[in-house]
Amino acid sequence: MELYQIDNEIKNCNLCGCMVEKFNNDATVSIGKKSDIVILGEAPANNGWRKSGIAWHDENHKLLPSGVVLERLLKLINYSLKDIYFLEAIKCYPKSRKYLKECSNNCRKYLLEQLLIIDPKIILTLGDIATRTLLDIKYSKFGNVAGKCFNYEGYDVIPIYHPSPISPLSYGGNVEIFENVIKEKVKALTK
Repeated sequence: MELYQIDNEIKNCNLCGCMVEKFNNDATVSIGKKSDIVILGEAPANNGWRKSGIAWHDENHKLLPSGVVLERLLKLINYSLKDIYFLEAIKCYPKSRKYLKECSNNCRKYLLEQLLIIDPKIILTLGDIATRTLLDIKYSKFGNVAGKCFNYEGYDVIPIYHPSPISPLSYGGNVEIFENVIKEKVKALTK
């Protein structure tokens, strides 16, 4: 199966019914230059990819504040947003946060199919919903798992704080994770 075929399945999916709004564009994977790292977000940003068709960018193709923070973090490991693959745990835009869990459960099969095709070595999960969608682990607060490395189906999965500038941990909380945990994993890729 190809990524575009999964996008077609997603386009025709009605599992979430009236809980979501569909994308204007059909691509649910932002394809980078290298497939060794995938960043997994929660759901398409209302003011970003959903409308612009470009992950981390607004309708005018300007890098959004979260994208600016993530770009700074990726520079710590000699990557940029253009280098990495990006996908969302939830493929459409949930109309309310109360639907996140159900929507992520419905979309999980598509996510797993995409990961099989992309075959990354490292998956960075942005925040709680993305982490819980992929990993079947129990924790009381996200800080208990942030920066730790988990194995899922042979992938190194590292939960990180969402890069939204409204979060006090968006940059500062992630620097140590990028400089220590992720940098070591990236070094191992080149050996």
